[in-house]
Amino acid sequence: MTFHKSSNGPSHHPGPELLMDYAAGSLPEPVALLVATHASLCRACQAEIARFDALGGALFDSLDGEPLTAESMDRALARLETCGEPDQEPRRPAPCAADARLPRPLREYLSEGMATLSWKSLGGAVSEAALLPDYPGIKTRLLRIKGGTAMPQHTHEGREYTLLLAGGFSDESGHYLRGDVAEADPSVDHRPVADAGEDCLCLAVTDAPLRLTGPLGRYLNIFARERL
Repeated sequence: MTFHKSSNGPSHHPGPELLMDYAAGSLPEPVALLVATHASLCRACQAEIARFDALGGALFDSLDGEPLTAESMDRALARLETCGEPDQEPRRPAPCAADARLPRPLREYLSEGMATLSWKSLGGAVSEAALLPDYPGIKTRLLRIKGGTAMPQHTHEGREYTLLLAGGFSDESGHYLRGDVAEADPSVDHRPVADAGEDCLCLAVTDAPLRLTGPLGRYLNIFARERL
């Protein structure tokens, strides 16, 4: 199977706060999984996570019996030049089957591969498979969207993180390809459209339902809260 990807790595990245919290180990597991999966495809974010990790470790060391000084900060920054790639990815049993679309952090959550996932149709051209179904307050899922499909116009009651694994899509904020992360919150009202020619595969993490905003949105929201 082929998939679109940018020649120089992803163009859309998690925000610096997410990378910092990931390095600190303070993200909820579903969001940490998404960041780890993106970082496995993005050397720029690997380096950022490593810098945050080294800086945090150096600052922590400096607090052991002495006040934080300018010299302490200099030592912390010096450590950044020697740090390696992060080792913060969530761990799961080794997978039974490989899928080139699934980077290693995500693949380790799918020990049986994608073939055994329970896919649920969301209306013909869109289907989903739940991941981490027991994690409280956060919905994690794989989305398959037929190439050329336009999603309904919608906004968000909370935060949504979407990582492109195959194919691509465009919305008002830009064009997203493999490895790119799209972030949305209640200030975003958009209508993503999957690229033609290849189905779109995404990892989506949301902490609240979506809300349709198109002409028929207010009539359909009662159903969309369950399906989207």
